[in-house]
Amino acid sequence: MTEANTAYEHPLMKAYREQLSCGFPQVAEVFEDCMAEALSVLSKEGINAYLEYARFLCKMGRGVEPVLIFLEEWPSIATTLGESALPAISDFIRKMWKSPNGRAIVPFLQTLAATSRRLHSQEQMQDYMDLALAFMERTTGSIHGIHTTFASPGLPEFFKHSPYLLNQVSIAGLKNWVEYGIRNYGDHPERQQDYFSLQSADSRAMLQKERHGTLLVDNERKLDLYLRGLWQTDAHFVPYSLKFDELRKPIPYYDKLGIRLPDVYDDVNDVSGLDRYRAVLAHIIGHQRWTTAIFADNYSPFQRMAIEFFEDARVEALAMREYPGLRRLFIKLHPKPLENACDPETTSCLRHRLAMLSRALLDPQHGYCDAQLLDFTQRFHDLMAPGGSNTESSTEEIASLALSYVAKTRRQSDQFARVHFGNTEVDYRDDNRHMWRFHEQSDDEEMFDDHRKIVLEEEELQGLPPRHYPEWDCNSQTYRPDWASVYEALHPKGNPAHIDQLLIKHAALAKRLKRMLDLLKPQDKVRIRYQEEGSELDLDVALRSLIDYKSGATPDPRINMSHKTSGRDIAVMLLLDLSESLNEKASGPGDTSDQTILQLSQEAVSLLAWAVDKLGDPFAIGGFHSNTRHDVRYLHIKGYSERWDDEVKGRLAAMQAAYSTRMGAAMRHAAHYLQAQKADKKLMLILTDGEPSDVDTKDERLLIEDARQAVKELDQKGIYTYCINLDPKADEYVADIFGKQYTVIDNIQRLPERLPQLFIALTK
Repeated sequence: MTEANTAYEHPLMKAYREQLSCGFPQVAEVFEDCMAEALSVLSKEGINAYLEYARFLCKMGRGVEPVLIFLEEWPSIATTLGESALPAISDFIRKMWKSPNGRAIVPFLQTLAATSRRLHSQEQMQDYMDLALAFMERTTGSIHGIHTTFASPGLPEFFKHSPYLLNQVSIAGLKNWVEYGIRNYGDHPERQQDYFSLQSADSRAMLQKERHGTLLVDNERKLDLYLRGLWQTDAHFVPYSLKFDELRKPIPYYDKLGIRLPDVYDDVNDVSGLDRYRAVLAHIIGHQRWTTAIFADNYSPFQRMAIEFFEDARVEALAMREYPGLRRLFIKLHPKPLENACDPETTSCLRHRLAMLSRALLDPQHGYCDAQLLDFTQRFHDLMAPGGSNTESSTEEIASLALSYVAKTRRQSDQFARVHFGNTEVDYRDDNRHMWRFHEQSDDEEMFDDHRKIVLEEEELQGLPPRHYPEWDCNSQTYRPDWASVYEALHPKGNPAHIDQLLIKHAALAKRLKRMLDLLKPQDKVRIRYQEEGSELDLDVALRSLIDYKSGATPDPRINMSHKTSGRDIAVMLLLDLSESLNEKASGPGDTSDQTILQLSQEAVSLLAWAVDKLGDPFAIGGFHSNTRHDVRYLHIKGYSERWDDEVKGRLAAMQAAYSTRMGAAMRHAAHYLQAQKADKKLMLILTDGEPSDVDTKDERLLIEDARQAVKELDQKGIYTYCINLDPKADEYVADIFGKQYTVIDNIQRLPERLPQLFIALTK
């Protein structure tokens, strides 16, 4: 931020900047944009924690990269995981900082946003960090059994590839994959790096072995549509892993934060993992719709267990009444205990009896013979019988029936410490914590559910939050997730009269262009003659055929004609490279002017915009430049909904060039707007004077290959890209990016003439 701009800085923003107290100039460039996003999603306490931890990262001694990544990524991570995830993440980073593994902090932060979207809950994020911590402790400081102080060779590679790994396996599968690598390559640095960067065949084979089941994160949209379509509700899914809590063995449940579900389900009993998720959700939504919480203080543990079994059966009966197909799903997933599997002489069989009763309430073909079980099965169905005044019963009524069951079937052995669990666990049912209220519980916890947003007192800060785009790494042949941060804004305005003067300057060229445009303008209808079948008679051909017939010659049968509509259905995006090199003087044969490349580009774009406006095609103009991957600027000059008027001309008149050319990120962002247009053809024209480059990239091929990958992505989306390059040396790289879809204009002075002509040639 310049001194002039700082003088007009909002007082609250100035206070935030002082609280951060970070002297890196790169941080100052993006601070206001990052704060605008943070203020929109974080609470007051969250903002303070955000700035305090960014301050720590700034003073940590690892350069500017960690603090930049954190400032940009934390608001979106907090939206996914919650603000309360920061202390645990902070503690994990501090442990890396104090160990020899400080260089792994940057790849951990770089992939944290993508990783959090895959893990989706604080519990799983903690499992992930515990796994990484164990990895770090077991691979740091020894080579072939000799204690040293070197860093873990595979840890940075593990963090870099974590989003991809979590796309392939569950957190439990990831744990197995990591443990295999540590066990076999823990004391071989080079082989360890190959394993955790997925370069070795052993690594890929082990990863394939751990791929199984249905991942929740890959099916959230389907399950959300299932809830919306069938149950007219929606919910937030919070995954957990059974692998990291084998002793407690958590089961599904729901609370104010969402529905807790396993992160992966395998197929069982011919039921797919996706259908298992649907069964869980149907059961939980049944509780949300029909269960009323009752006080638990006066019930014994046995009575509470019986009430839960009966209430589970009640909500499933009501769910099956709405969707009968659920019965088949529930029966396949519900265990069927053998009637004589539990010995009442040595074991508590209450749980076994309740599991048999639950199966009998669900399955008319249960086959059990116990008289008391049959009696209470009938009493349950009588209570639930539709058609009466009470077609749903209630939690209180079902609790009375459950208490009666416990009283009638009580045995002395029910008190035994040894309990029969075999074939009694119904794993698609939740833990029923929502059913119970306790007199001793206060309502003070409600105070903690109020997360209020910060609103600036005197004025609202302007600016959109950044959009994060992946970038292709040609060395590893993988994407770096959320690598480039694109900030978008309206281009500042200048004097629109300047553009009108440029159009007057090129009036002769405009006349020639207008003649070409008239040939391209869509006509309402075009006549198609010489048709054997058509919408109407072609009189000229019909008369000629009649004369031939009268004279004895064979008449032409194609005496009809039809019409077709001739129209243009094309949307155009003009993407302008506004990097520093545009400020150089234009040079060409016989050039005696002092014009810069930027000024000539301005003239060319003005003529092109005028031409496209005459054609009536929807078009937009955007400019871009970059100052590292953390600060890619996308400037809106004209939007699709805007007319070619003084407002747009004013922005075009104020065009300025600065910084570098991160082309791939800009193309992906421009495609975000072009793809939304409803047109048969979509054309993106990129006007640039050099190859993709940026100050934070030493290998020039990286950004060239990323731009090439962006072209492939756009092609898959149905967007045709074409580059107009003003660099005389462009032949060395432009074909690598755009294939044959480019034109190099060596004589820059002809740009105002060539650019509109190229557009006309591409779209006629």
